[in-house]
Amino acid sequence: MIITKTPFRMSFFGGGTDMEEYFKEYGGAVLSTSFDKYCYVNVRHLPPFFQYSTELSYSKTERVNSLEEIQHPAIREAMRMLDMQEIRLMYEADLPARSGLGTSSSFAVGMLHAFHALKGKYVDKKTLADQAIHLERVLCKEAGGWQDQIAASFGGLNRIDFSEEGYRVSPILISPERKQRLNENLMLFFTGFTRFSSEIQKANQSSSPEDKNALLREMRALVDEGADILCSKGRDLDDFGRLLHSTWELKRKTAKSISTDSIDLLYEMGLRAGALGGKLLGAGGGGFLLFYVEKEKQQGVMEAMRDLLYIPFSFENGGTQVVYYSPETFEKKG
Repeated sequence: MIITKTPFRMSFFGGGTDMEEYFKEYGGAVLSTSFDKYCYVNVRHLPPFFQYSTELSYSKTERVNSLEEIQHPAIREAMRMLDMQEIRLMYEADLPARSGLGTSSSFAVGMLHAFHALKGKYVDKKTLADQAIHLERVLCKEAGGWQDQIAASFGGLNRIDFSEEGYRVSPILISPERKQRLNENLMLFFTGFTRFSSEIQKANQSSSPEDKNALLREMRALVDEGADILCSKGRDLDDFGRLLHSTWELKRKTAKSISTDSIDLLYEMGLRAGALGGKLLGAGGGGFLLFYVEKEKQQGVMEAMRDLLYIPFSFENGGTQVVYYSPETFEKKG
């Protein structure tokens, strides 16, 4: 039996520039972190006592005898890619799916990690990220960028640069005290709205390419500014919050699907209560609202967001991990 633990991520700046069709022509960059909310994938070989050969448990339960019968596209294609047979897979998560935190990509990374471990193979974090990108974007043909798979696999507070040659992950060099203050000034709330990121991405493609590319160049520039604020001791950390407001304004211009009247109202309420800035995480359309709030004003924001679920969190650095490993011998039926 194998159990993997894979973190979710929050992206601060540069979202959208991690789309392959964009960064291979213009280059891209993202500033993001993983945090201590996880998905867990439990995989073992199915004992030979059942009338089905594979059992999958996520939001649904599937019991099948062939890959072609599997309804979940990521599981089906991952099993095909790594030649997985006769397994029992269980998925659990600390936070809901389709909520803007890269949950589907964390699942893809954790599942591939578990499959490799069940075969007794060690794979490095870059290989896992690359395979998860291939699984979601190529095999499953889901629209979206590359940042989620990379963040889930590597973990930590990073700058990820994208180019025609691929990507590079660079840890943000920040003192523990400054990083802790950043963590304490960020407040996360669940709006209750969930959506499929790939559907939002497709809707966002309706914007004028020229206008959207100009906005994406501005969003890419905010990565440099955000990294400088974090890494420069002389910079006011509160400028990070103000910069989040800038990326919120830019992202709302990229497509009408990014926000809704309800989300806009919640965001304005947060600002009036004392937040310096914030953003809607993920592709847009709902999910989680992140605010940057100075400590003395956080109670006011809590009161303003009293109808939403507050999610306390801490940054994490581990990325995807195998947390339980008990290898099995496997002989194919028949």
